[in-house]
Amino acid sequence: MAGRGNFSSKLGFIAAAAGSAVGLGNIWGFPYEVGSGGGAIFVLIYLFFCFTLCLPVMMTEIAIGRKTAKNAVGAFEKLGYKNWRFIGMLGLLSGVLILSFYNVIAGWAFGYVIEMAKSNFAVADSFSTFTSDVFTVGLYGFVFMGITAFVVSKGVSGGIEKAAKFLMPTLIIMIIGIAVYSFTLPNAIDGLKFYLIPDFSKVTGQVIFNALGQAFFSLSLGMGAFITYGSYVGKNDNLVSSATLITLADVGIAFLAGLLIFPLIGFMSEGSMLNVGRGPALIFVTLPQIFGHIGGGLGSLFGTAFFTLLCFAALTSTVSLLEVPVAYLVDERKMNRKKASWLVAGTIFVIGIPSLLSAGYSQFFTNFITYVGAESATDFLSFIANVANDSFLPLGGILITVFASHVWKRENLHEELALGNPNYHQSWLKKYLNFVMPIIVPMVLGIVFILTILVNFFGF
Repeated sequence: MAGRGNFSSKLGFIAAAAGSAVGLGNIWGFPYEVGSGGGAIFVLIYLFFCFTLCLPVMMTEIAIGRKTAKNAVGAFEKLGYKNWRFIGMLGLLSGVLILSFYNVIAGWAFGYVIEMAKSNFAVADSFSTFTSDVFTVGLYGFVFMGITAFVVSKGVSGGIEKAAKFLMPTLIIMIIGIAVYSFTLPNAIDGLKFYLIPDFSKVTGQVIFNALGQAFFSLSLGMGAFITYGSYVGKNDNLVSSATLITLADVGIAFLAGLLIFPLIGFMSEGSMLNVGRGPALIFVTLPQIFGHIGGGLGSLFGTAFFTLLCFAALTSTVSLLEVPVAYLVDERKMNRKKASWLVAGTIFVIGIPSLLSAGYSQFFTNFITYVGAESATDFLSFIANVANDSFLPLGGILITVFASHVWKRENLHEELALGNPNYHQSWLKKYLNFVMPIIVPMVLGIVFILTILVNFFGF
């Protein structure tokens, strides 16, 4: 354990693990889903799923990691189930593919910091031109990947933990600061009402499905990141309280992001709340237009601050995504951490070049594939996101819960969760996990996985 490194404190682990969960999805995915899901009612359903179905999966991943003190692949072999290493390999592949396109988007955010600092709000009107400038945007992505590799190369406590302890509080302070200002804008109250007052008539099967998907994806489950981070946790730490605090931090930052964004949308739409852009459209088009409406030095200041915030959120995720394959090379291939960090980062940057080219520069990658029943082609970046993020992660979650419940056995999971938590065996949580883990969690995730495949690839 000493050679691999350790988190120096429980706070360090929580900050790093929460940083793994917190990312671009909290800042753009969550507000879009809230907007299309009817506002506050989506938030309530999302919170319900985070704590009832997703938290048990997180506890399981962390417990497997701590029990074995191994990476996402080696953990299954260390437990004595070599044939189940494929779960870790799936997670490793997911992390590599996700980071390959995630870094491209992080490069966009990095570039927008510079554009907002120059008060170039017009960049929002030429977003496609900006993203198709592959040499400039590629340079931004290259720098971002370099920063990620540098942090990971410094080790668990000296790099990942130290960065998380700075980035996470700074991220929260920046979100609160911009949110407080957004409350002062005209029509901000309309955005807050939409976000905070539930309308139960908006509940549909689609809203419930989207809320569950957002909960699972926003917590970065199913790709081995929490197995890897759990492997650096001490035996005396209470994993139940740690996982709960990580979940609270993740949903808390997503909630704060909504408090920031919906007043801004209320201001921009003059209270109509009818058009919340999706993904890149919300972040890279709508919000810069809002900062432009604020105008002058103040608009530039808040625009720069917001995209710096976005870069911080992205960095906490890219670090954990890179750590998964790096930990594999350090544990299984006995590679030096610095060498592994830079080698993997460089390889993933190259793997991400098609995603970089798919934002308008290359027609082949921009119109990469047309799904069954689709009216238009899907670009390469979105295709990789559909495969790795939307499909592989819930599949990984299913396999991990099935493994823990029926192969490793719940008794072993309970024993690990009881370490550092002397009252665990008498707790309601143990009974609850016995109830949901064997069938309910994998069944629900299975439904999410199947519907996601049908919706994304077959136009269901």
